[in-house]
Amino acid sequence: MSRSNLAKLYVYVRRATERLVEPLAVEDMVIQTMPEMSPTKWHLGHTTWFFETFVLARAGLPVRDRRYGALFNSYYNAAGAMHPRGERGQLSRPTVEEIRAWRRQVDDALTRWIASAPDAAFAELATTIEIGINHEEQHQELVVTDVKHVRAANPLAPPYRRRAGDPPAIAKPLAWHRVDGGIVEIGHRGSGFAYDNEGPRHRRWIDPFELASRLVTCGEWLEFMHDRGYERSELWLADGWDSCRAARWRAPLYWRGGDGGWSSLTLAGERPIDPHEPVCHVSFYEADAFARWAGARLPYEHEWEAVAAACPVDGNFVETGAMHPRAASAGDVAQLFGDTWEWTRSAYEPYPSYRPYQDALAEYNGKFMSGQFVLRGGSCATPRRHIRATYRNFFPPAARWQFTGVRLAR
Repeated sequence: MSRSNLAKLYVYVRRATERLVEPLAVEDMVIQTMPEMSPTKWHLGHTTWFFETFVLARAGLPVRDRRYGALFNSYYNAAGAMHPRGERGQLSRPTVEEIRAWRRQVDDALTRWIASAPDAAFAELATTIEIGINHEEQHQELVVTDVKHVRAANPLAPPYRRRAGDPPAIAKPLAWHRVDGGIVEIGHRGSGFAYDNEGPRHRRWIDPFELASRLVTCGEWLEFMHDRGYERSELWLADGWDSCRAARWRAPLYWRGGDGGWSSLTLAGERPIDPHEPVCHVSFYEADAFARWAGARLPYEHEWEAVAAACPVDGNFVETGAMHPRAASAGDVAQLFGDTWEWTRSAYEPYPSYRPYQDALAEYNGKFMSGQFVLRGGSCATPRRHIRATYRNFFPPAARWQFTGVRLAR
């Protein structure tokens, strides 16, 4: 990527983050409602720390405050000490305004460095800058999902951004897309940006299978609930059943039951469940139990990619402003991209001949290849530019606060 294009992309993505936090008051940005999420203030600081630590400091430029390193380092042991993840909400300083001033300082220094750095220095760090830009887009999605958790924890359930509802849509009846099977190639081809965990490209054998034409809907999930899906141990993996009972799961996260039926908390406020919308905020364990109840299974990630590779990357992403899944009313294989992340049956592990990034960024993906499951496709909180057919997201099987949904296979 040329200097000018890289600088433009950097500014565009950093401003996109600022637009996402515009509706928030300072009080909204300092709350941490569970150990797995982070305050918005921390996301603003962490993404800034990333560019300062891995680009500006390596280029020999001064850092604002070396003490910030321990506060905003997430999990890079090679980069030094780090504050405990579950205690990020206990930090009143630096203030939100101090972090914003730091962001402006780093943005100014980095754009000037891109324009003036010697060719050799630019070539050495350009890839790191591009990783940082994509890293910031990941945190844009986390800002949205974490803000939703903060809103839901407040009895007032304040909306993040009020907006008119989408026109009613009716989901198409579920159909099955047949794949004949055979040898397929998956993984990134090498052109354009990709994370290290997306490659190298390699061959996989696929037996004949069918993939559902759309995501599982809230109406279908209600049928699962009415059939005592959360009470039948035979539908659940052992760890999933233990999680279900320990956490007292009875419905997806953010669903509320009452005399008038079920409703859900959205970023625009509470509203009745729409049976045609994709269900979201369900764990891998719930997705797996539902698939077993439905007489199907979850797709493996190579099956999903074999279908998605031939489809345009189009859908309901964060740019639509909906920040909520929409019903699939068209398409032979709809919603492969956007709306909700799709759980797969694939454990998150390295591809054959996988090589992580070098130096401190070697910790970016590889060290999490244990105890997690792969998700594909992006969600209504994902930036459109960020996603592709080879993209591998990953979460622990009990995680529910992300926009995670279900597509069936058989």
